[in-house]
Amino acid sequence: MGGLGAAGIALSALPIVEACSPDKKAAVVGGKVRLGLIGPGSRGQLHLANLQQIVNAEVVALCDIYQPNLEKGLEMFPNAKSYTDYRALLEDKDVDGVIIATPLNEHYHMAMDAMSAGKHVLCEKAMAYTMDECLDMYRTAQSCGKVFIIGQQRLFDPKYLKALDSVRKGEYGPVVNVRNYWFRNADWRREVPSPEYERLINWRLYREYSRGLMTELACHQLQNGIFATGELPCKVMGSGNIIYWKDGREVYDNVSVIYTFPSGVNMTFESVISNKHFGMGEQILCKEGTVDLPNGRYFPEVPPKKTAIRQLLGEIEKGVFSNPAFAGTSWAPETAEDTSGISIMPEASGDGSLEMMQAFCDACISGVQPEGVLREAYYGSILSILGDEALLQRKILEFPEKYRVD
Repeated sequence: MGGLGAAGIALSALPIVEACSPDKKAAVVGGKVRLGLIGPGSRGQLHLANLQQIVNAEVVALCDIYQPNLEKGLEMFPNAKSYTDYRALLEDKDVDGVIIATPLNEHYHMAMDAMSAGKHVLCEKAMAYTMDECLDMYRTAQSCGKVFIIGQQRLFDPKYLKALDSVRKGEYGPVVNVRNYWFRNADWRREVPSPEYERLINWRLYREYSRGLMTELACHQLQNGIFATGELPCKVMGSGNIIYWKDGREVYDNVSVIYTFPSGVNMTFESVISNKHFGMGEQILCKEGTVDLPNGRYFPEVPPKKTAIRQLLGEIEKGVFSNPAFAGTSWAPETAEDTSGISIMPEASGDGSLEMMQAFCDACISGVQPEGVLREAYYGSILSILGDEALLQRKILEFPEKYRVD
């Protein structure tokens, strides 16, 4: 399989850049979008908090089948109408656009119904539960004439976009590897008020509703390799198991996955939720240096030279003079360079969620779909589902041509 070609995106096509242009800003001045949010749980409440900061947005409706979450949403937007059936919210003529922040298995039919009702849509990641559902949603969004965004906030994060633009321009040499990991030490379980709410609240733990670590975490990070290489992976392999949290859950508590691009470059995703030492990391390894995406830093392979005295003190501290290599052995341990790296974009903060919501609101007002982001989010979802299938089938899977889009 070749590279993305026309399906690849350049930095100039991304919404965070477009939104800052005078023409785009002028197009939304004085406008306001009326939004309904379906699912004011933890992620939904974060969206509501961001919407409180956006002057051209008004939350007019909230929907949840779980009353405590609905009440929390109403505390943030007390004038919003409340619903327990999302279809009633979609019938509300005062709602211009909807935000879907529900369990994964609900995304497809809610998003399709919302587009059918003539609403703009921001649907949380992953896009849907199956690859066929993702493809159907993508095609419908392309033809419905409404704005459709998937909640992949890295597509709107300034530090990611700046760093990956430099990577794509070859400023750090060719890409040789993409490394992603997300480590936690917690059971991923939430307290429930009574047993009948177990699956409603802890939906991420059960296969009926969730695909676990791949769609909840990997989905965010798998875009990095597409951005960096301009290619789609041609195959994926990996292993997943439940090794520690043996509490009745059905999704893996640890996964290790390798995606291979046509160029031969590998991209890894690894997640363990019984050890948090390494935290979350996303790195693009290039011939001339490494880009640390979450921290917005670049680590050159040959770091700036230290003063002579600092270099001497560093060598003494590391015990370099007692290294067996000095005694004539043919091997010495390789160690990482001791450097704090170079800041790529020191003024950037946050994770792109606020920028994503602002871009969605602006797009709803202007009626213009942000170029490229739906395609990139679609591939992020497809790759996460394909990776999960490789884990479940315990096979090396190739990227199916059926799911390639223009």
